[in-house]
Amino acid sequence: MDRPWLSQYPAGVPAEIDVHRFASLKDMLASSCERFADRPAYRSMGATISFRQLDDASRAFAAWLQKVAGLQRGDRVALMMPNLLQYPVVLFGVLRAGMVVVNVNPLYTPRELEHQLKDADVRAIVVLENFAHTLEQVIASTPVRTVVTTQVGDLLPVVKRLLTNAVVKHVKKLVPPWRLKGAVDFRRALAAGRAQTLDDVPLQHGDLAFLQYTGGTTGVAKGAMLSHGNMVANVLQVGAWMSPNLNDGEETLILPLPLYHVFALTGALSFFSKGAQAVLIPNPRDLPAFLQVLRETRFTAIIGVNTLFRALLDAPGFARVDLRPLKLAVAGGMAVQQVVAHRWKARAGVPLVEGYGLTESAPVAIANPVTIPEWSGQIGVPLPSTEAAILDDDGAHLGMGEVGEICLRGPQVMQGYWNHPEETAKAFIADGWLRTGDMGVMDERGSIRITDRKKDMIVVSGFKVFPNEIEDVLTLHPGVQEAAAVGVRDERSGEAVKVVVVRSDPDLTEADVLAHCKQHLTGYKMPRVVAFRSEPLPKTNIGKILRRELRDVGAATVPSEPPANA
Repeated sequence: MDRPWLSQYPAGVPAEIDVHRFASLKDMLASSCERFADRPAYRSMGATISFRQLDDASRAFAAWLQKVAGLQRGDRVALMMPNLLQYPVVLFGVLRAGMVVVNVNPLYTPRELEHQLKDADVRAIVVLENFAHTLEQVIASTPVRTVVTTQVGDLLPVVKRLLTNAVVKHVKKLVPPWRLKGAVDFRRALAAGRAQTLDDVPLQHGDLAFLQYTGGTTGVAKGAMLSHGNMVANVLQVGAWMSPNLNDGEETLILPLPLYHVFALTGALSFFSKGAQAVLIPNPRDLPAFLQVLRETRFTAIIGVNTLFRALLDAPGFARVDLRPLKLAVAGGMAVQQVVAHRWKARAGVPLVEGYGLTESAPVAIANPVTIPEWSGQIGVPLPSTEAAILDDDGAHLGMGEVGEICLRGPQVMQGYWNHPEETAKAFIADGWLRTGDMGVMDERGSIRITDRKKDMIVVSGFKVFPNEIEDVLTLHPGVQEAAAVGVRDERSGEAVKVVVVRSDPDLTEADVLAHCKQHLTGYKMPRVVAFRSEPLPKTNIGKILRRELRDVGAATVPSEPPANA
């Protein structure tokens, strides 16, 4: 097919990447550890781990998984923690052991956690002890047999480690009581692993690397199967795309987005492959602490979502952050608002470079060139070795300027959904095109603009929320006869969840609805607007709820604080 977008590629960015350069993500990570051995790889809470130290620690953890825990190649291992130094150690260790990473949002409710652990058939989990009480509530009904617990300060220097862990547990009281029989301390696992020999596990492109969970039209999260080939391809694609602005071994990245989110995950791996230091922000909602890190760091790149960039711009202390070294600011996960883009360029001197993708494409597929002088308002052009097309409902290609569904094809596109062959079949159409669910238009130069969303998906601060899941939770309440969830515009998070409820109990209140939801839903999925309706919900002739009608009625902007967690 014609690729008009190639004319917009900056000098030095190839039309194709060599997907066979690395056989696996494991080999790619090992190469970076060797090339940049003495450089700092990650920094968090004032402590730094070098590429060499990361190589050593991840090797020890991988050996522990194989030789002490007795896990086998292909077993699923869940990671349930925020951005701490332990995260890359465990992540790389799982991959080196030939196992599969299952990223888990640490703020999941017991219901959400149980579903993911059971669906992925997870055999082991590494959990920050702050969230161990949630695991305790569901572990008996899951396949998990090996639990490793870690404390916030476990990889900090000894004095700071002891002080940090004591403050977190006894002063701030951030660790609810928990009991998990047979749980292993992370530091002890590392020590035991260092006494073992790691068995090398040859991996190829087709081997599974991640089960990355994403919302589904069936109302429950599905695991997108991202192979080593998918991840290698996307890391190489993103690395090539950034090459005009960034130099190997010289950059420092600020990473406030959680690594369990696929956008942050691939972004971090791409910078890692270029020998950059990544500064991990455990809690970006703690703006004073976040701003302190920014003031103390000479950073050259930052990854975020619109919500985060707006929060920084609104923070009084941001005026004292030195942005002169900044080369690249990447925004993804949700649409960038024009006012935020213009304010950012005025303050930082560099534009927000907006990209587009989805979990199913590992995730980056389309992006603006990093050399753009201003935010474009478009999602950009396909990355190297990636094709994009605008197709109609029958899969026919539409002409330039015609609105249709944005579809993708490339080596980063997932293998399918874990144990969901029917959902996998729905996601693809003829010739391997992946449906994105977003409607858009392509101009004569190959630039793409999103015009609407085909699916009912709601995007809150870059996190996907599917209405069916919210509706399933609502209808569990005995006072709810029927319910619908829709997305409405939100000043901070882009979209927020609005629920429309038909009561079976006339005394049911908004507070009742919110209290019920809080028991079952992560914070970013919580309704921001609750509306009661006396008549039945509008439906098609086959009984499907007409969410668009509910969304269009009274869908004014919702003034709000940022989501409770995102």
